[in-house]
Amino acid sequence: MSVTPAPQRLWFLDWIRILAFFLLIVYHTGMYYVSWGWHVKSPHAGTAIEPLMLLSSPWRLSLLFLVSGVACACLARKLAVPRFLRERSARLLLPLLFGMLVVVPPQSYFEVVEKLGYAGSYGDFMRLYLRGYHGFCNADGCLDLPTWNHLWFVAYLWVYALVLAALLATGGPALLDRCGVHLARLLTGWRALMLPAAALALVRIALRSRFGETHALVDDWFNHATYLPLFLLGAALAGQQAFWRELERLRFAALGLALACWLGILPVLYDEAWAEAWLPLVRAVWATCQWAALVAVCGFGRHCLDLDNAARRYLTQAVFPVYIAHQTLIICFSRLLAPLQLPALPEGLLLVALTLAGSFGLFELVRRLPLLRWLRPLVGLKLRDAPRTDAAAAPVAATPG
Repeated sequence: MSVTPAPQRLWFLDWIRILAFFLLIVYHTGMYYVSWGWHVKSPHAGTAIEPLMLLSSPWRLSLLFLVSGVACACLARKLAVPRFLRERSARLLLPLLFGMLVVVPPQSYFEVVEKLGYAGSYGDFMRLYLRGYHGFCNADGCLDLPTWNHLWFVAYLWVYALVLAALLATGGPALLDRCGVHLARLLTGWRALMLPAAALALVRIALRSRFGETHALVDDWFNHATYLPLFLLGAALAGQQAFWRELERLRFAALGLALACWLGILPVLYDEAWAEAWLPLVRAVWATCQWAALVAVCGFGRHCLDLDNAARRYLTQAVFPVYIAHQTLIICFSRLLAPLQLPALPEGLLLVALTLAGSFGLFELVRRLPLLRWLRPLVGLKLRDAPRTDAAAAPVAATPG
């Protein structure tokens, strides 16, 4: 396969990806305080902040897969398919394996301690974890061990990169170019807002009840039908500047539509009978919120954040290690703070601050200490930092997206 030049750098997508992962820290901290199921729960857990959580629930992960598609397409244009596969596998599978064996187990340990009253030591738990013990059960089912928890995104991203590689091996970058040109022509004006929303709504109406969301890869057909097309859409449109300009033009309309749809789905939190009675409509409104928010975020991002600086270069490198560590740190810090019995708001703010400090502290230790250099590939970093000139010329950040 011949290697073609990468599209013009989309700096704003780097910033969007960075901000989306930091939003994930706030969101996962919020999961400690809401009534929805999560690994551990605060004594303050309730419904108070659920409307705010619902502001990002429809679109947060969809945005990451869309941006990741752009990033993978830019990387694939620089590399032949075999090298692209080797690079993606090393940068995604090594952190995934390390995460499942080292980073994630404390989450499951504290979960079984809190929910099932497990009294064994962490060492005892790890012996069960590594041998795939499936006896931690309650009325909601059994805990699957070992697990990837929040790192499911990394596993899915690797599989989607394989799909992209297969398409490139078949049709080359020209295939992406042709698809991108047609899509950019199609997705203008009202069609840019409504056609993808309609496609997402059809998927949600047809598959959500049948398959649910498992994050288990092999049986997660609803999520695959949602996230894989968004990933490939990003890959196809990576080089279509006209499309990103159109999203910038539509940003205010998209924001208004997303907020209106958010108001439309709020009743789901308070009236399950209403939601069941109007289920297809609720799912269509949810999907419209999902896509309109993506358009708004990308549109405002292109308008306000299409710039490069030292902060972008630093944060682009930091975001994957921070993502790997953040959920375990949230859960561990929540256990340390629990005896203090702090009010919910200061405790939540302190959890976010501690998680950010801990995540970046770990990133800096691995990045700067020669003794820990061997850990770099295990947290998604290259063995050596790229020269600054390469950083400025690289495609949209390609790890984990």
